[in-house]
Amino acid sequence: MRSDAVKTGVQQAPHRSLFHALGLTEEEMRRPLIGIVNSYNEVVPGHMNLDKITEAVKLGVAMAGGVPREFPAIAVCDGIAMGHQGMKYSLVTRDLIADSTECMAMAHQFDALVMIPNCDKNVPGLLMAAARLNIPTIFVSGGPMLAGKVGGKKRSLSSMFEAVGEHAAGKISDEELCEYENKTCPTCGSCSGMYTANSMNCLTEVLGMGLKGNGTIPAVYSERIRLAKQAGMQVMELLKRNIRPRDIMTKEAFLNALTVDMALGCSTNSMLHLPAIAHEAGIELDVDLANEISSHTPNLCHLAPAGPTYMEDLNEAGGVYAVMNELTKKNLLNLDCMTVTGKTVGENIKGCVNMNPEVIRPVENPYSQTGGLAILKGNLAPDSGVVKRSAVVPEMMVHEGPARVFECEEDAIAAILGGKIQAGDVVVIRYEGPKGGPGMREMLNPTSAIAGMGLGSSVALITDGRFSGASRGASIGHVSPEAAVGGPIALVEEGDIIRINIPECRLELAVSDEELQERRKKWQPRKQELHGYLARYASLVTSGNRGAVLELPKQ
Repeated sequence: MRSDAVKTGVQQAPHRSLFHALGLTEEEMRRPLIGIVNSYNEVVPGHMNLDKITEAVKLGVAMAGGVPREFPAIAVCDGIAMGHQGMKYSLVTRDLIADSTECMAMAHQFDALVMIPNCDKNVPGLLMAAARLNIPTIFVSGGPMLAGKVGGKKRSLSSMFEAVGEHAAGKISDEELCEYENKTCPTCGSCSGMYTANSMNCLTEVLGMGLKGNGTIPAVYSERIRLAKQAGMQVMELLKRNIRPRDIMTKEAFLNALTVDMALGCSTNSMLHLPAIAHEAGIELDVDLANEISSHTPNLCHLAPAGPTYMEDLNEAGGVYAVMNELTKKNLLNLDCMTVTGKTVGENIKGCVNMNPEVIRPVENPYSQTGGLAILKGNLAPDSGVVKRSAVVPEMMVHEGPARVFECEEDAIAAILGGKIQAGDVVVIRYEGPKGGPGMREMLNPTSAIAGMGLGSSVALITDGRFSGASRGASIGHVSPEAAVGGPIALVEEGDIIRINIPECRLELAVSDEELQERRKKWQPRKQELHGYLARYASLVTSGNRGAVLELPKQ
C-alpha cells in the first residue's frame, strides 16, 4: 500500500505516533488510508449538505475496510461572485483546488481518494487532481437543487437574473422581483438547470468517474446519501483492483463526454474544463473536435436555461445513463471504456431506458440533428469562440449588426440597463479573458439583462470572457486569441459590422485585412497593476481555446 510509506517499519515510528495522536488504533493503521476530499463550506448553497454526504462516504469506506481521513477543498459560489471583482477569483480556483489536493494526497500518501464536490470549479478542479495523481479515486457530488416555483411555474437562478432585467424594463414590480428573490432557489444543491456545476457532475458520470445518479439525484433526496455510502464502499473495490483515473479517463472517454455534452446541451464552460482535465491525463483534447462530434450528435435535452425542464426532471426521466442509452441507437458512444463501477460503459447503461420522451427526446425526434454547443471561427476568432447553440432562438442563429464595444463587463451592464442597447446590436465585451481579466469572468449579468429587457431575440453578445451555464441567447464566449494578447477582438471599433452564422460556425468582423493591419499598428497592450494570486495566474494561464490551463513560461 502507498500508505506504508507513513505507517510501516521502524523508521515510520514517528509517523505512527502522530496517527496515535489522531486516535487511530493499531488495527486502523493496518488498513488502507482513504483521503476524503470534502468541499464543504458555509458560503455555497451547493455545499450546505456536503457534511452529510461526507459522513455517509466515510461510513461506506469504513464498512468496506478502509480508514477515511477527511480534508477540505475550497469553492467559490459563482452566483455570489457574479457581476463584480469577485468573479475574477472563480475560474482561478480550479487550479488552486487541483494543486492543494495534489499536495495533501502526496504529502500523506493516501491509498485512494473520494472526491466530494459540487458547483462550478471544484468539480473540474478535483477531476484535474484525480487525473494528475492517478491513484484509485471516485466522485460523489452533493447533487442539484430542486427548481423554485414562481407564479405556478418552475424557475431557476437564470430566471432570477433575468427578473432584474425585467424589473429595469418596468415589466415586473418591486413585489414581483422580491417573490423571485425568495422562491427561485428553494433548497440546497447546485442550481437547478443544466448550468456548469450540473453539466460537470453529469459529465463526471459519462467519463466514468462517478456512479449512476451522480449528476442528477437531487441534493435533498435520501437517495443521495445512499449513493455516497455506495461510493465510499466502491473506492475500496477500485483500490483492490487497482483501477485508476487514467485507466478510466482515456481519449475514448473524453470523446464520450463530448458526445453526451452535445446531447444534453451542457454549459459552454465544459469547453474549458474538459480540455483542462484531459491535459492533466496527458491527452490533448482539441476543442475543434466539438464541431465534428456535434455534426452527427442529436441534441436530446432542453434543460433550463434552454428550455422548461430541470435536473429533477432529467433524474426522473432516467438520468444521464438514459441519455447515453439513447445515443447507442446511433452507435455514438464507445461502450468498452472502464468506469468506477468496475464495469464498462456498455454494461452500466444496459437497460437504462428513457422514461419521459418530453424531457429526453428519442434520437428519432431530437430538438436538432446537431449538438448543443458549437465552436465558431473567423477573422474575429481565429482560434475559436464557443456558443450554446441549443439556447439560441432561431432568429438569432444568423445575425448581422453593429458592434457596441465595452472594455469591461460593468460598462456593458450599465449601457444595457440604461436602455442604450438597441435591437440588432452586437455587444462586445473585451479584456475579460484568462489573462486580460484576469480570470475570465462569467457574463451572466449582461446576458440576463439583455433577455430581461426583451432583447434576447435581437441582440448578440461576444466576449473573450466566458458565460455562466445559466446564460442563454446568442452569447459567444471564449473568443481566442483574447484582447489582452492582441487578438482581433481588441481591434473592433464602435459601429463595425459583425456577422454571426452559427449553423456555419462562422464569426466575422466586416473589416478588411488592410484596415485591421493599420489598427494593429496603433494597438497597445493594456497595462494592469496586479498583485497576489491573480498576478501569478495571469503570467501562467494559456488561452481559452486551450482550456485556460497553466503553463510555465518558456525559457
